[in-house]
Amino acid sequence: MKGIVRIRGLQPEAVIGCYDWERTIKQRLSIDLDLTTDFKRAAQTDDLEHALDYAAIAAEVMTFVGESQFELLEALSKAIADQLFERWPISQVTVCIDKPGAVSTASVVGVTLTLSRDE
Repeated sequence: MKGIVRIRGLQPEAVIGCYDWERTIKQRLSIDLDLTTDFKRAAQTDDLEHALDYAAIAAEVMTFVGESQFELLEALSKAIADQLFERWPISQVTVCIDKPGAVSTASVVGVTLTLSRDE
């Protein structure tokens, strides 16, 4: 019984960017996650031990991103996916990262990465 746990609108601040001035400041990002997992045991037991703890996952991503120093959103999104696969029973993850204000003529720019555990 596959299901998706969604986490929307995480807003960590991170050193992110290729330009020299971006390497000296933290910028706010907006991160959305879709985490595919098996809901069967959680649905049967109604026990958090058998489910994805979205509060713990959100806290882990916030800390990881806040301590990171990537140049590219692509690299950060892959690192987030790898971190989640390491710790949680997730079969697929979609990581969407928006970087508001990165382009003056756009309200937001960003990337979306979808990975399966076996990729």
